[in-house]
Amino acid sequence: MPNTQAVGVAYSDPEFTTMYASQEIGYSAAAQGTVTQATDKSTAVTLNKSAGRITMNNAALAGSTAVSFTLNNSTISTNDTIIVCVSSVTTGSSAGAYTSYVSNMSAGSASITLRNLSATSYSEAVIINFAIIHSAS
Repeated sequence: MPNTQAVGVAYSDPEFTTMYASQEIGYSAAAQGTVTQATDKSTAVTLNKSAGRITMNNAALAGSTAVSFTLNNSTISTNDTIIVCVSSVTTGSSAGAYTSYVSNMSAGSASITLRNLSATSYSEAVIINFAIIHSAS
């Protein structure tokens, strides 16, 4: 890569507008955590880590319905980007039935929405992975 400067496994151009990686990048084990949602799928959770797994409550989610909950996280700033995905479900019959996304964000919290795309109601503990891409203030 011409005009790049090595910084660990990442490379940035001289003006620091682009970053390239030659190896895997991510968070250390200490920057990751897990939390389990209590009560129902709309109950807020708190996990003050840059990445993690949220095990949702196994309450029913009707077909073609969405539910949102708050992730309280002191590491979130208003300039960050949060990536979420459905990591796993507890029944094979519902594989591909869900989508997840961040529907709102502020300093210290984000609303995460889980949508059941199928016509079937499912009662399972969906696991959502998240990672925060921290940006400069």
